[in-house]
Amino acid sequence: MSRVNELLEKINSLKNSHVKKLVDTRIEEFKQNGGKASREIFRELCFCILTANFNAERSIEIQRKIGDGFLTLPIPQLMEELKALGHRYPERRAQYIVEARRYADSLKDIISRFKDASLLREWLAKNIKGIGFKEASHFLRNIGYLDLAIVDFHIINILSKYGLIDRPKTMTRNRYLEIESILRKVANRLDITLAELDLFLWYLETGKVLK
Repeated sequence: MSRVNELLEKINSLKNSHVKKLVDTRIEEFKQNGGKASREIFRELCFCILTANFNAERSIEIQRKIGDGFLTLPIPQLMEELKALGHRYPERRAQYIVEARRYADSLKDIISRFKDASLLREWLAKNIKGIGFKEASHFLRNIGYLDLAIVDFHIINILSKYGLIDRPKTMTRNRYLEIESILRKVANRLDITLAELDLFLWYLETGKVLK
């Protein structure tokens, strides 16, 4: 059995286990997020800004505790909150979040203008500091866009482990898109979306289904 087929079998096994229900529940939450007001969607953007080079679970807890502070706190106070809650880069993330507030009330309208999720991702990565392709893909997945890949180190670990990619030394835009294309082929073989594949792969790597 090739290593790729081994990976496919593991994911198919998860599709027939209790993990499938966890994944389905999370996907439904993502779809519901997309229907929320612009400021609530902005808070999800802030979460994705926090996750860059930082732990997702701790970012979830920080997002829960700060809440509307993402919309109201000045940089020094937001920085202190992030620092107190253990974020690795409190000053830089506070700056990014406060700067991104210019879009807090218009974010939903901006999103609605794009018919192509890939172009929307490009816009986010170009216009919002702290948001690259990975973070933009994460944000869009979390508001219901299910056909973009979140290429983080967990995913790279699995793909390299099963011989689908060589571990990249740097992550350029073109390399990101190449890896996304590989993931899309895997998802197609499994008859699932990229969003579902991401959650199954995350479970294989961490034993958890997070957002």
